[in-house]
Amino acid sequence: MKYAFIAGAAIGYVFGTRAGRERYEQLKEWSRQVSENPNVQEATEKLRAKGNEVAGVARGKAESLTSSAKDKAPEQVQGGEGAKAGAEPNAYPG
Repeated sequence: MKYAFIAGAAIGYVFGTRAGRERYEQLKEWSRQVSENPNVQEATEKLRAKGNEVAGVARGKAESLTSSAKDKAPEQVQGGEGAKAGAEPNAYPG
């Protein structure tokens, strides 16, 4: 009984790996065909261009926020331009 189970498992493994390999090859071929399709390539290029556009806008906004934060930071740290030497800074907890 034990040997029959082992033999059955071995046969199932062999057939399963062959079927799995065939299915893998089918999927690989289908993937290649899809990626070579001109419509898919065109859509990919459009998405890539839109992504670059969105990234550029985000980069511009980030640079703007960074520069405005740099301008405001000394005012907050030093208590503003009219702060007196030795005066309490305008720091609020929280």
